[in-house]
Amino acid sequence: MTEAKQPTRANRIRSVTIEGFRSLKNIQSLELPQLTVLIGANGAGKSTLIRFFEMLSWMLKAKNLQEFVLRHGGGDDQFFMGARKTPRIHAELCLDTEKGQNDYCFDLTHISAGDTVMVMNEAYRYSAHDIPSKAKWTEIEAVGKESSLLEKKQKTAQTIVNLLRQCSTYQFHDTSINSAIHNRWDVTESFRLRSDGGNLAAVLLDLRKTDSKRYELIVKQITRVLPAFKDFVLEEAAGKVLLRWVGRQSDKVFGSHLTSDGSLRLFCLLTLLNLPPDRLPDVMFFDEPELGLHPHAITLVAEMFKRLSKKRQIFVATQSPYLVDCFELENIIVASANNGETVLRNLPHDHYQRWLDEEYQLSDIWLQQATGGVAWLGDTQPVQREGSAGTEQVE
Repeated sequence: MTEAKQPTRANRIRSVTIEGFRSLKNIQSLELPQLTVLIGANGAGKSTLIRFFEMLSWMLKAKNLQEFVLRHGGGDDQFFMGARKTPRIHAELCLDTEKGQNDYCFDLTHISAGDTVMVMNEAYRYSAHDIPSKAKWTEIEAVGKESSLLEKKQKTAQTIVNLLRQCSTYQFHDTSINSAIHNRWDVTESFRLRSDGGNLAAVLLDLRKTDSKRYELIVKQITRVLPAFKDFVLEEAAGKVLLRWVGRQSDKVFGSHLTSDGSLRLFCLLTLLNLPPDRLPDVMFFDEPELGLHPHAITLVAEMFKRLSKKRQIFVATQSPYLVDCFELENIIVASANNGETVLRNLPHDHYQRWLDEEYQLSDIWLQQATGGVAWLGDTQPVQREGSAGTEQVE
């Protein structure tokens, strides 16, 4: 009798501890689902968690930590309430791979001269899934302006680097006249979609040549949301391609500058979420992907997030009730602000089951408070619906 094949574990970030990074003063062992939906009020800190992983990607991709710091306001701005208030940023990450658990930790301190940061106290370790006890940390004695983990040849160090350097944030918000998506793009830059969607035309042209079924699926999904859309017009000239499309009503070809912002973002999202897994990073972050999308498009994108999360870890920061209602309670992490400090919490199913039993949607619970997110954290009684005894209130 043949032994049943065990499902392959997806490489993922299981949990994270962050102390002192921007508004993340004290996040301890936060469990991160395979599909994580971050919700909360404006300024609560959803994007700050994404920026932390973006910093890790810069730090472990090509020793670009200092460039990240420079682009994001300088060293002092990376510390909670500034480096005088918080002299150290500390982080610990637990990463799951097919064969075991990999842990990584490091500290950042501020350097006043040049307003930069210093990396110190780096360490890593590995534990097999079937061994409950933790291995000892392998400490990296080097101290410098960039991570020394990249220089380590041990398999554990390389596994950690390969996973975290791939953390990619996708934000297709900038569709202004000067944005990259309006430019002619080199057809050779077509394997992965850029984080701003600038090389969309090159990616679509490559799919049309090498994977026509996938390309046709993207076109079909776009027409479900934009019935006037017929197909893309992708013509290579001097090794470059420009994003254009044609509608069903006439033969007029529309350039990206004649396309609505929401439509451009939809083109980017549907193309990205339909790419083959080997053309996607292991961990993907999306910052308010619903911006400018019709509710029907939001539902479609949510279903694609669910499908893709079976193979890749997905993080979505959103303000959309439509998008929130597409997911389950266990997907949600709520961000709230407390005197400038971001609090991030998972939602225990048993704590909020009574709301769900009353046939409330997730967004109904979320929107009971105008500030967003507060009601999630402490209230255990559903709000009385209109027409029931008593007045509406959150106890």
